[in-house]
Amino acid sequence: MHVLITAGPTREYVDDVRFLSNASSGRMGYAVAEAARRRNWEVTLVSGPVSLAAPAGVEVHRVTSAQEMLEVCLQVLPRVDGVIAVAAVADYRPVSRHAGKLRRTQESLHLELVPNPDILAEIGRRKSHQWTVGFAVESDDPLARARGKLRSKNCDAIVVNLRDAMESTDTKIQMLDHAGAVSLDFQGSKELAAERVIVWIEAHLVR
Repeated sequence: MHVLITAGPTREYVDDVRFLSNASSGRMGYAVAEAARRRNWEVTLVSGPVSLAAPAGVEVHRVTSAQEMLEVCLQVLPRVDGVIAVAAVADYRPVSRHAGKLRRTQESLHLELVPNPDILAEIGRRKSHQWTVGFAVESDDPLARARGKLRSKNCDAIVVNLRDAMESTDTKIQMLDHAGAVSLDFQGSKELAAERVIVWIEAHLVR
């Protein structure tokens, strides 16, 4: 079993020193990679900028932006059996990057943003034999929103967690199967949650 896992945030640079990003630590994605390795899976990890060491035995591709993450994922996709998309990808990027450092003035600064590629949706469009599992961080009506993403991104399952988990060692997850039913409900450490997710995938998606 060879799995592609995405982890961490992306950074979208405004100038050479400032960027747009989010509070993702990458801990959940790295825990999923570690849990998969413990089950003797072959793991390719595509990681945004984090301060974590990669699990032993994992092939790691380090990227910065959403576009870079997409390009690497599409290169890797044909040779894997499944994808677990844990990364918290920035939804927008500046339309252009300022060379050097923007200097402070007393004038308002208007920053034009454009949408980033939807990595999981693009994988869902291009996959052939692969199964795909997404992660969704939601703040309101999480199950309804996750069910919408399950369909729009052509996932086989989706893991729902709340924004509070992004900077915590613990998490509360609910895993929706292909029909949108809650098939796994767990609260505890991210390491144990990752183990439960991998065990669920083995039982329901691995053929």
